Amino acid sequence: MSPSLFRTPAGRTPQVPQGPTRRTLLTGALAAASVAVTGCSSDGDGSAGGGSKMLRIGYFAFPSGDLIVKNEKLLEKALPDYRITWVKFDSGASVNQAFLGKSLDIAALGSSPLARGVSDSSPIPYKVAFILDVAGENEALIARKDTRVTDVAGLRGRTIGTPFASTSHYSLLAALEKAGLTPSDVKLVDLQPQAILAAWQRKDIDAAYVWLPTLDELRATGRQLTSSKEIGAGGKPTLDLSVVSDDLIARDPQAIDIWRKVEADALRRVKSDPEGSVKAIAAELGISAADARAQLSQGVFLTPAEVTSADWLGADGRPGKLAAYLTDTGRFLADQKQIQAAPSPDAVRKALYLKGLPDVLK
Repeated sequence: MSPSLFRTPAGRTPQVPQGPTRRTLLTGALAAASVAVTGCSSDGDGSAGGGSKMLRIGYFAFPSGDLIVKNEKLLEKALPDYRITWVKFDSGASVNQAFLGKSLDIAALGSSPLARGVSDSSPIPYKVAFILDVAGENEALIARKDTRVTDVAGLRGRTIGTPFASTSHYSLLAALEKAGLTPSDVKLVDLQPQAILAAWQRKDIDAAYVWLPTLDELRATGRQLTSSKEIGAGGKPTLDLSVVSDDLIARDPQAIDIWRKVEADALRRVKSDPEGSVKAIAAELGISAADARAQLSQGVFLTPAEVTSADWLGADGRPGKLAAYLTDTGRFLADQKQIQAAPSPDAVRKALYLKGLPDVLK
């Protein structure tokens, strides 16, 4: 999941910036001190380890194995000599900025902002090392009931909010295309999830494509038109990935292996200990167990074996279908004029960190 490399005023169709996108990102990243970049915040949750080694991890307040790892301090227990800091982000664009500013070692990142990140001749220095989940009913396009819009085609001329450069933005563009609409047929507004909720309540927007937990709040007074599960089944899946910095790969690959092991353990717990997973996620999100259970049920969580299968991330020397999905995502974004040029298949393959897989997850 995750938004914007550039802002568009309300009521205007997003255009590709004339200046280099990477320069815009780098300026924003370097202007932000350390991890205090736009769209993120440190929750002060660091390990008590006194060692000199450090891991700075970016995460989203979104049901996933990441929240289980964080809540149960699985990584802190596995790496007691490390100082581990968890930093919450609201957008994938902010994650991209943080990596450019060398403020992160590991982070969650949607497949759409990842495709953007590797689309330039100077790609962001990170690699995909794990898959958190596949978007399902946890990201969707909702129209306000009082608009009486019942399908995507009915959004012509309407105002739609979504976080730009996010998986939701990508899925929204795919939904419009399938319905025979172009971005210029609607009014796209770049809004973060909480801003979407406020704009919805003011009736400033007619529809929104966004993820949980904001999505569930819109459902109370809205009508779902499509979801990322439906769009993925049509050939344009989106995923929440985990990326690691090139610097961390060079200096501490063993820490990456251990981090992968605890993330794999969290994925197993989603299936083997659903109530324990619900408890951890409810605590991290500050919601009831019932709400956490409902939100968790809307995602698609792979097993570790599936993560490293040919259908998804793949194994060392044998990239899986994820490479093709990311290449297609980049091509689609370029066709939609959201990025200047699509990343090549080779650039995408180089953005996968497969060393040791699948053995490290056993």
